[in-house]
Amino acid sequence: MKKIFLLAGLLLAVIFAQAQRIKKLEGDVGVLKDEKKVNIVFTYDNMRVGKFAKEADYISAKKAEYNKKEEGRGEKWEGNWLGDRKSRYEPNFCDLFMKYTPFAVGDYADAKYTITINTTRTEPGFNIYITRKNAEIDLDITITETTSKKVVAFYTVKNSPGRTFGGYDYDTGVRIEEAYAAAGKHFGKELKGDLK
Repeated sequence: MKKIFLLAGLLLAVIFAQAQRIKKLEGDVGVLKDEKKVNIVFTYDNMRVGKFAKEADYISAKKAEYNKKEEGRGEKWEGNWLGDRKSRYEPNFCDLFMKYTPFAVGDYADAKYTITINTTRTEPGFNIYITRKNAEIDLDITITETTSKKVVAFYTVKNSPGRTFGGYDYDTGVRIEEAYAAAGKHFGKELKGDLK
């Protein structure tokens, strides 16, 4: 029985490693080596959502779909869609990022460096009991000097998966939240490795 669990864990690790790709495309993060804190800023500029090239088109379609079922439900959905960023996605990314790096993150006036996390693609996924698709996000991560805005390094994160064990992720926010947690964890590990 132990061998089965070990094999299943190893298989999941291999699948996960293949699913999410983190690449440093430019720069040297050695300047961060002695830093204790960094600023983190989240943006959602030019984000694609599912099959939609523009997030605004996705929001418009979903609002209409929900309002057709129940008046006002679309506006409530939109509030949750946008509100989940500050209440779920960003805190989960930061919590896991801090766990795997030596940095405290926040909005510090005296932080020398700022990390901007721009979400370029969100796949919300779905879970309809008999079939499911995991959420995924793609990120562009730019590390800059806070005052001069000079770029220190640039990373991309592709296909960060949002999945939960047990399959109780019927809420879109839960799936996407997990994608940000995974991205924070694995980008944190990657950055820590690059600091050596």
